[in-house]
Amino acid sequence: MTLEEAQQKYPGATTFTFGDSAHLCTRLLDLVKAGQKRATSMALREVTHEGSPMPVVGRRDISLAWEGTPSLVIETTEVTIHRFCDVEENYALAEGENNTLEGWRNDHQAYFERNGGFDPEMELVCERFTLIEVF
Repeated sequence: MTLEEAQQKYPGATTFTFGDSAHLCTRLLDLVKAGQKRATSMALREVTHEGSPMPVVGRRDISLAWEGTPSLVIETTEVTIHRFCDVEENYALAEGENNTLEGWRNDHQAYFERNGGFDPEMELVCERFTLIEVF
């Protein structure tokens, strides 16, 4: 399916790419498709300073493969804001990337250090979602 076709099927859907590399993007998409990844987070600064759209409960979004083709559609079911240091294990495990809260913290700290900076008290937009369609 082309991006144009996906946007026609899901009018008003935003597009986004998981991760910050082709390898990570593919890994995260595979976790969503397998039902393991049901949550994602981003630094609040991406919304307030960088212009990324804030997730909205009920909105459907098209997740793109690294090269820009539509891969899947998710629907946001919950949006909360937490400091990094306050993220609880049940949320961290819902992200599907790690088996422990400590592993989640290590991987996400490294990600945020690569992408704009890290502070243990930084605020995160924590989004839970359901998988709607795989293209």
